[in-house]
Amino acid sequence: MKIVISSDVYYPMINGVASFSRNLAAGLHKRGHDVLVLAPSITGKFGIEKDEEYGFTVARLTSFKMPLYPDQINKVPEAKEWLGMKIPQVLYKNGLHVSIGSYFEIRKVLNEFEPDIIHDQTPGPVALAVFRYAKRHNVPLVSTDHAYPDNLTQQVKLPKLAKQPINKLMNEYFISFLRRSEYATMPTEQAIADLIPKNRKHFKVTVEALSNGIDLSRFAPGRPNKEIFDKYNLPKNAPTVLYVGRVDPEKSLDILMKAFIQIADDVPEAHLTIVGDGTARPKLIKMADKAGLSDRVHFPGRVIGGDLPQIYRTAKVFAITSKTETQSIVLLEAMATGLPCVAVKAGAIPELVKTGDNGFLCEADDIDAVAHGIKVALTDEKKHQKMHDASLKKVRKHDISYTLTRIEEIYNAVLDARAMRETEELATPNFDDDDDEEDF
Repeated sequence: MKIVISSDVYYPMINGVASFSRNLAAGLHKRGHDVLVLAPSITGKFGIEKDEEYGFTVARLTSFKMPLYPDQINKVPEAKEWLGMKIPQVLYKNGLHVSIGSYFEIRKVLNEFEPDIIHDQTPGPVALAVFRYAKRHNVPLVSTDHAYPDNLTQQVKLPKLAKQPINKLMNEYFISFLRRSEYATMPTEQAIADLIPKNRKHFKVTVEALSNGIDLSRFAPGRPNKEIFDKYNLPKNAPTVLYVGRVDPEKSLDILMKAFIQIADDVPEAHLTIVGDGTARPKLIKMADKAGLSDRVHFPGRVIGGDLPQIYRTAKVFAITSKTETQSIVLLEAMATGLPCVAVKAGAIPELVKTGDNGFLCEADDIDAVAHGIKVALTDEKKHQKMHDASLKKVRKHDISYTLTRIEEIYNAVLDARAMRETEELATPNFDDDDDEEDF
């Protein structure tokens, strides 16, 4: 099958959409499909390349940098001052690569590739061009929505009065994105309910909950390589609380930091590692310094590739305090490593974490509850073992091999339905008025 995967955010960016898009392309390519990825260029210039690790083709579309949103590739610079005022970091250096007006590049690439089906991952400018191509060239389209409006609006720090109506408009746009396809998926049932709370039964397009999935052969329990501690300057033989992901405002990492500060005296041997980069990082470093914990809070930056599974193995507990998760791949990776998880009762997280089972589910912004969950998971070995076992059990159904198989089934069903409709249309006589008069 000739499959196109299109996305407005893609590797080497680090977020759930970028990771899933690449994992999907790699998995389908490994299964013998001819896969092409459409994504914005990270240099600004158009080009065709082979994935360095998996070998499938990536068409990088002409792009420009849009400020206000970090690119998640380069290190976010330190804040600078001008006339006594701090300049927001993402305004003077950094910015998301965006491809606008890329239809003619997409048309050329896809005309040469001749896709059987297109699978879009984001409701952005690339999607709009792909919709246009799919309609004009009669190519079946599948869509997946991974995001909540908050994932975008939190970045630009909108006033509360403006944020609510903008989120509502974006929600309607996300719905229209799914409606343009012949089949749609979202990572969890909760994400679907949040996006389409009332009219799902009457929604013209089937929307299926399908886990993003992770490679359980890659993320698994075990001892970390000794070199990983020296490479990232991490503490050895210390009970560590771990977070992995973007370090941006909507991730609410100030709550995690405050919770760790709260239990620091009770568990003096504990450390906190925050893996990733983003505009909230300087604030978190200052919080740790002010609390006198700079030697116990670690910021190794972005970690990708083979080192990432090793990073999870250095921890005893995983904590995530974000309120805007449609599924959270990092949470799945932590569970696959056997970590107890302390998380927030928001978005789709409750489908993965249950208090007393594989961790603690806390109310949003409840610092005391997060602190309590972390402390118990760090100090109660009996409960830790129980949560370790439960995480491994719950994550089994999220193996990416199942996700890939189901996606292949969806593609085949869409193609079969399309072929059946076309056959029926050919078999149905199209009489003009004169023929009607003769026959009847």
